[in-house]
Amino acid sequence: MTLLAQPNDRSCDRLGITASRRLGGAVVRNRAKRRLREIFRRHQQEACTQRLDFVAIPKRESILAPFAAIEADFRAAVDRLRARR
Repeated sequence: MTLLAQPNDRSCDRLGITASRRLGGAVVRNRAKRRLREIFRRHQQEACTQRLDFVAIPKRESILAPFAAIEADFRAAVDRLRARR
């Protein structure tokens, strides 16, 4: 997945997801978005000093990937983005 981040002035992180038709049909796109929202929800409570707006763009590989693999990729991407800021 591609994950973009921008600082925000809110009290929490926020997530936006864009899933184009190239990813697949409506069922596939919605499943990818549900999985990303659940991963974000699970890790949202982690303490951090910077608040970011994230935009996630799922890739075709994430359709068949296990949930744990997507979660690990998401966490690694978030950690890299937080380290840059």
